[in-house]
Parts: sequence; C-alpha cells; structure tokens
Amino acid sequence: MAYQALYRKWRPSNFDEVRGQDHIVTTLKNQIEMNRIGHAYLFCGTRGTGKTSIAKIFAKAVNCEHPVNGSPCNECAMCRAVNEQRSMNVIEIDAASNNGVDNIREIREEVAYSPSEGKYKVYIIDEVHMLSIGAFNALLKTLEEPPSYVIFILATTEAHKIPITILSRCQRYDFRRISTGTIAGRLRELADAEGIDAEDAALAYVARMADGSMRDALSLLDQCNAFYIGQKLKYENVLDVLGAVDTSVFGSLLKSICSQDVSGVIHLIDEIVMQGRDLTQFVVDFTWYLRNLLMVQSSGDLTDLVEASAEQLEVMRQEASGIDASVLMRYIRIFSDLSGQVRYSTQKRVLVEVALIKLCHPAMERNLDAVLNRLAILEQKVAKGVVVSSQSSGGGAAGGDADGISGLQSGNGVQVQPEQKAVSEDLRMIIDRWKQVTGDLTPSMAVMLRGAVISEGPDNQLIIALADDMRYGYFAEESHRQALENALSERVGKLVKVNAVPLNKTENASQFIDPVQAFQGIDIVYED
Repeated sequence: MAYQALYRKWRPSNFDEVRGQDHIVTTLKNQIEMNRIGHAYLFCGTRGTGKTSIAKIFAKAVNCEHPVNGSPCNECAMCRAVNEQRSMNVIEIDAASNNGVDNIREIREEVAYSPSEGKYKVYIIDEVHMLSIGAFNALLKTLEEPPSYVIFILATTEAHKIPITILSRCQRYDFRRISTGTIAGRLRELADAEGIDAEDAALAYVARMADGSMRDALSLLDQCNAFYIGQKLKYENVLDVLGAVDTSVFGSLLKSICSQDVSGVIHLIDEIVMQGRDLTQFVVDFTWYLRNLLMVQSSGDLTDLVEASAEQLEVMRQEASGIDASVLMRYIRIFSDLSGQVRYSTQKRVLVEVALIKLCHPAMERNLDAVLNRLAILEQKVAKGVVVSSQSSGGGAAGGDADGISGLQSGNGVQVQPEQKAVSEDLRMIIDRWKQVTGDLTPSMAVMLRGAVISEGPDNQLIIALADDMRYGYFAEESHRQALENALSERVGKLVKVNAVPLNKTENASQFIDPVQAFQGIDIVYED
C-alpha cells in the first residue's frame, strides 16, 4: 500500500479520538443522543484544529446504525461506506473551486431527493467563505428551510467574510487552537504507534512550532522523521530540520545586547546565518523568548503561560532579574515590528542586524521607552561605580559612545569624567532655552547662529563668538542684535545684552560653551 502522510493516516475516526475540542464534541454527542440534530452548522477556526474531521465524524454518527454514546461505531455498513469515501449520503464540496451560483443550484436540485440508505444526507462545504455573493444568496432559502433529511455543515477559517444572513441560519461552533501540551501528548501516542524513537523535548518543540494546529504538528513530525529515518529524533535534529535556534543562543544574544556588545551580537548573527537558520523564524522565536522573560518577571502566577521546563524557567528567572520591564517591552516592540518587515524582505540579514544594533544603542531612538532604556543603562553603570555626565562641548558624537557617556581611565581602571567649567545660573538658563530662542528667530537669523559659542560677560552681557566674519558682521547690525536680545530676554525673563565677537579673534576660547552640544542627547521641554 502506498505511504500515507501521518495527518491522513491518523485522522480521528470517532469523537473519542478528537483532541482539544471537548466543548464541541460534547455538544454534538449530546445532540445525537437526544435526537436534537440541527439542520445547519458553521464550524469556524484556524487551520488544523479538526473542523473537517469532526464534520465527517458527525456525518457518520447521524447515519450510524449502532452509535455508541453519540459516536459512530465504525463497523456498520454506513460507517464503512463513509470511511471508504463511497457513501452517497456524505457530499464534500470545496467552495474554493465550486464557488459559483450554478454549483449551489446543483445542490438545491439534489436536496429534493431523499437518501437511498441511511437517515440523513450531509453536505460538508469546506472554505465556505470563498463562495461568491450570488452563491450565498442562492443558498439562503435552502439553508433556512431544508428538507428534514438534509444537514449542512459549513467550515471556514474566516468567519468574518460570511454574510450575516448565513450566520443567523446556522449553529456556530468556534474551534480553539489546540494547546501545546495536548499536541505533544498526541504526538507521543502516534510516535509510539509508528515506532518513531523521539525525545520528549523534540516532540514538545514540534508541538510549539505547530502554533495550535494538530495537522501542522503531524506534518512537521513527518518531515523530521523522514530526514532522520531509522535514527533517534533528538531536539537538536528538529532544530536543524526546521531551521530554528536553541534558546541558549537567545540567552547569549540578550546578554550581549544588554552589555551593548555590538561586535558580539553581529558575530552571533553571522554564526546563525552560516548554520543555515531561518532568520524569519529566528525573529519570531526571539520575540517569544523576550515575551516569556516578561511573563516570568511580571508575576509568578504567569509562569503557567510559559511553555518551558522547570530548569528553563529557573534560567529565565535569572536572566529576567537583571533587565527592567520597560527595556524588555522596547525589545519586544522593535522585534515585533521587525517580524512584519523581514517576512517579505530580500535583505533579511541587514534588517535583523540593524534592529539588533538599535537594541544595543537606545540613543538611536527618541521615544519614551528608548529614554527609559538609556536611564536603566546609566543606573547600572552608576551602580558599578562608573561616574557619568553629559558630553563635553568638544567631544562630539565620535568622542564617546552611543549614549553620550565618555570619560577617562582613573588609576583603578574606573571611568571618570573630567570636571567641566562651572557656569552661572543665568548662563545655564540661556543654554537650556537655546533651542527655544533659535526657534523664535527668523530662519535666516537662526542659520547665522549656527556654530556660535557663548560665554558670560560683565553687567548681564552675553558674549557670542560667531564662526566667521560674515556671521559677525550680521549681528554687528543693531537691528539683528536687538532682535536676538529681545528673544533671549523673553525666554530667560531677564534683560540680556548681546556682545557679538568673531571667534577667530577671541583670546580665551576655552571659556566659551557650545549651547547646542552642552546637553547633547538630552531633550529638555519647557512648558509656558
């Protein structure tokens, strides 16, 4: 006999073999036992959850000559005919390829004839949401008042596409995603029956990758077993076949990210790529890994939502204890956005590397969770004895790291910052409000102030050293200088006199401060 895929060979033949849909199975069995069978059913749910299988079992059960507790016996002539796909009472229709009005008219003509054997004629219409509007309209009357011997079972993965007039005429049953534990248990049963030597960890990972679909789980098990046929199926073998990454790699990656080790992160991604791992699956798995850390960190009551062994949970608790929840949320947000982009990208590796660099350097983003991430990094460095402060005016972006933290090595190897020149309260207020001051000026005047540095002079004077003679000449004009003084006075709340000088003629340039670079990387917002 030709080989059959596992999901076909082990399709449930009675209600007792169905897994994960107890709420539906119990209802249908009760209806059969009490002889309260409806005329139209709508089975909704994601792929591989048992919609078509239960529809076939139900069709057998209503025609079975000797039902057992509402379940088909699979021994009578009617059950055997359905199992062998030669019954005239069970008609399966694929609505994806038979979606026209003419196809529905054929059904309307056929229902006029009662079944030659058995009690009911059952129509199973799969992917019913694919029917055209005209086909739905043609089905309405027959669906509302069919003959007493006709049952319609409509199956779909997208119930929202079905007209409300159809929905109101059916008993609706929503199929749930099957839990990972239930799928893993069923895989163990079938592996033992098939003589497949597989580790529990391997089957558990296959179950998790199935994402609630029993059919997908059986297909993945079939694929893994075919690759390692005759050998023991180990956890590492499943990772190789499916192109997935072990959770220990995620722990190393997260450690490198938290320590802002960009080189280590990029080298780790290079190893993953060289091993032939699927980057799309890597992004999804790492996002779930971060989610599990957040669950473990949030509350002990949520650990039951994390699919991991006791040993893995303990490792996760240790890893989560050193990371702030807001930082984890930022990581999850970035990788969730990345999962949508990388799926259809031709440059998956570039996108992943950019996202990881962004995780290492929160200063690349200006939103709230990035700021919280930067604060968490500063707190960790302070806790380790590292003295941090804002960058000096001469440092620039290249002079320090991505978070604006730079310094010198002290004798004991701890980074310290050189002391900066103390400034008066009035000068600090001008520096703090410099961005608002330039915003109040005309665009041309703001351009002329670019590159200017300031210092405090006597008698409430503000000395502004301009970058070149053209800019100096601009502010040497009374009207321009007066406009700048008015803007400064209005923002500071005090009378400010401006003394413009050329920068190349100043004697003590070290006394001047760049108001733009003084607090680089820190956005200060003032409300009026």
